[in-house]
Amino acid sequence: MKKIIALIMAVAMILSLAACGSKPVEQPEDETIKLNIGYMPNYGSLWSVTTAIEKGYFEEAGIEVTLWEFADGPTIIAAMESGKIDMGYIGHGAHKLCIQGKAKIFALSHISNGDALIGGPNVKTLADLKGKTVGYTAGTSSEDILKNALAKANLTMADITAMEMGAENLTTAALSGSLDAVACWSPNSLMIMDEWTGCTKLADNVMFADTSVSLASWIVLDKYAGENADKVLAFTKALYKAMDYAADGNYEEVAQFVVNQTKTDYDAAYAERGVADWLTGKEVAAGAADGTVEAYYKTQQNNFIASGAVTAEVPVADYVMLQNMIDAAK
Repeated sequence: MKKIIALIMAVAMILSLAACGSKPVEQPEDETIKLNIGYMPNYGSLWSVTTAIEKGYFEEAGIEVTLWEFADGPTIIAAMESGKIDMGYIGHGAHKLCIQGKAKIFALSHISNGDALIGGPNVKTLADLKGKTVGYTAGTSSEDILKNALAKANLTMADITAMEMGAENLTTAALSGSLDAVACWSPNSLMIMDEWTGCTKLADNVMFADTSVSLASWIVLDKYAGENADKVLAFTKALYKAMDYAADGNYEEVAQFVVNQTKTDYDAAYAERGVADWLTGKEVAAGAADGTVEAYYKTQQNNFIASGAVTAEVPVADYVMLQNMIDAAK
């Protein structure tokens, strides 16, 4: 009996020592990609990203997105630099900052025609702008369409009283009578045209289609792209799925997705469906592969150089991640 008891105690001791020496069971790591994304409160900025959220494309890819609202592209780039957000959306005007090395473009969103220069009751032609007070937002597509329109009338910024203000203040300033004309983008351009009695659309993107292209893009800092190429690619893949869906005539549903985020009027959001050429992910990938997308960005850069907004030519490949656009379709 003593031998049996001794044997049991020996076995118990061995098991106890083995337990002490074993490693704790490791819990599986949370592989969810968490991203903070900057946007502007309009259909163009949100058409694809809200679709990716609402249709579950981000969730399928293991991505958790938190959206942060900003007034314009330059502010979104500043937020990336401060570390508040990881990626963001920009309209045409802020692309000059990408050319200057502030950020890299990882996906083309769409080709816009929602920018407009609108004259009030006493401004019926571009020539009437001389000596008038014109509101605009510096560094954005608002400034670009204003300068392009002035040049078409052989005028410069020195020929007008240029009132620089935040994008969120342009509509109120115009409708209150503080401005003679205003340069803005949708939905402000649509709202002003609808509510400003006696106004006239003096210029829009279509007027300059032969020399310029108004692009909207998704951007990231160069450092972030280098350290997180897999996250950028995963986000782009999910975005492509959303673009394929949203560009396929599902405008009523997408407008509701946008309104769910902005808490604005549905009819106003739905009206914005006509302010751009909404590209599918397949079209962006194919265009990146055959040179079409690069040509778009080259045309855009040439226009910035011609207007003086950009001083030196830069290879498009230096700031546009064409390979990411191609790989996202694989």
